[in-house]
Amino acid sequence: MSDKKEVFSHGREFYANLGQSTLRIVEEVLKLDKNRVIDRIWKRDPTVWSGKSDEISNRLGWLSCMEIKSNTLEEIDIFVKELREADFTDAILLGMGGSSLTGDVLQHTFGTAPGYLSLHILDSTDPAAVLSMKESLDLKKTLFIVATKSGSTIETISFMKYFYRLAQKNLGAANAGRHFCAITDPGSGLEKMAQALKFRMIFLNDPNIGGRYSALSHFGLVPAALLGISMKKLIERGIKAVVKFRTSPLPEAGANSAAWLGAILGGFEMRNINKLTLVTSPEIRYLGAWIEQLIAESTGKKGRGILPVDQDVPTEPDSYLDDRVFVYLKLQGKSDHLDSWMNKIEAAGLPVIRLQLNDLFDLGREFFRWEFATAVTGAVMHINPFDQPNVESAKVRAKEMMNNYIQKGALPDLPVHFENGDFKIVTTNGASSVQEILRTFFNPLENLTEVQGALPYISLQAYLNPSEKNAKQLEALRFTIRERYRCAVTTGYGPRFLHSTGQLHKGDSGKGLFIQILAEEGPDCSIPEDAHGEESKISFRILKRAQALGDRQALMDAGRSVIMFDLKGKAVSGMKVIGEMIEKL
Repeated sequence: MSDKKEVFSHGREFYANLGQSTLRIVEEVLKLDKNRVIDRIWKRDPTVWSGKSDEISNRLGWLSCMEIKSNTLEEIDIFVKELREADFTDAILLGMGGSSLTGDVLQHTFGTAPGYLSLHILDSTDPAAVLSMKESLDLKKTLFIVATKSGSTIETISFMKYFYRLAQKNLGAANAGRHFCAITDPGSGLEKMAQALKFRMIFLNDPNIGGRYSALSHFGLVPAALLGISMKKLIERGIKAVVKFRTSPLPEAGANSAAWLGAILGGFEMRNINKLTLVTSPEIRYLGAWIEQLIAESTGKKGRGILPVDQDVPTEPDSYLDDRVFVYLKLQGKSDHLDSWMNKIEAAGLPVIRLQLNDLFDLGREFFRWEFATAVTGAVMHINPFDQPNVESAKVRAKEMMNNYIQKGALPDLPVHFENGDFKIVTTNGASSVQEILRTFFNPLENLTEVQGALPYISLQAYLNPSEKNAKQLEALRFTIRERYRCAVTTGYGPRFLHSTGQLHKGDSGKGLFIQILAEEGPDCSIPEDAHGEESKISFRILKRAQALGDRQALMDAGRSVIMFDLKGKAVSGMKVIGEMIEKL
């Protein structure tokens, strides 16, 4: 077991070079074997993880979700055939987090097969994003997929009300419901609404599957079928993985790559190597966002956590601190600059894991591999990977902000610490000048090589329209900060990230520094009180700002450092100025 090549190489599918940490990870794998962890997971033994057994037992349905009855796939196929025969050309997936990310991965990876529906994702409450989606539609040929496990996700239900009202006005009350379908749990509020509004179809998912573990359930299969992707092939790849992942990690070294991956991630986190840097072939780049949600929301709790760093710009190995582990997901036959970069990273002694996909349908295997590995990681870290206790705190605070708006006609005012023509700053450190504000905020990032324990990171939280120009400038700001301080820097669009990394931000060791970026560009649009009426108490702009304020307060309640930049409707120029100021610090 001590030979590195023998232990960590298993064909082309899985390989890891962990350098000086090799023996420690082997020890973690030996513990898994001694405690029969893999066997107990498959037997759905809740004592594998910490937490109440009833909170875990009803979250393990993903282990058998591929045992799908043929009539379930047939039902989905018939649904898609009816839509094609009715000349539907587009589908809009309305969802957040685990309810929409699988569809996003599949759409960007496979595209649309000839004659099938183009899939679009709406997971932003920025009014510009909502209105852009509205203006791009031909309602007569569009299906809206309302996807939420709980049936009460405020963003998803707000989208549904807005677009149902739009369909009702333009297509008539009798026809509106024929342009909607729902994916939810049995007995949820959405199921009842969908019945009342006469949706074309209601897909009821297994209630024992958590949202972020639902890739190979209805939440992933319905979008796949609409795009013309073979559901059967995706499931078959997952089933082949199940056979391997049932085995002990010991008999054939590295054979159970999911167990090894979980042991590596959990073992490294225990030693403060907790920045999981995801590197993907361009053809599968959107898989990183799905992994990010799964890992962050599952591991960020009880003062512990693994921070996924997705789509980081390649740089020299000596630019990284020693808190990184790299995972390279490579599509076979696609050689590019990432190969040579990963070779340099590995040669420099940084830990590297390589996973190879033979073709795009191996996504079915990767979905399940990462779900199983995350469950193993939770066992190694002694946490419950199936709950999300800190997600609710931001929801509660956001609801308080919205109630304040409904009762008083305004959101709470925050003290402005600095203001100029480009932006105003709200911070928690009370400094007076912009230079002092920034120096105080970034101070924990100075001399990071001398820091003991988990190293800090920066989270850029963009409550902006996720447009191409905003994304480009946000990445430029991210690069500026990373080059200045060498720390891990992540980006996320609000409120989407609240359903993924939001749990980690408030549940991990508390070393994160959070930069909120807000800008109100273009017109607003109202959210109907119900799907039938015109009355509205709030708008998408108010909802988005209330969520930003709510998460800010939740972060502060958890003792995190937060700085807010309100860019006064000038997102691109405002972010550019912020970057220039940071460069001068």
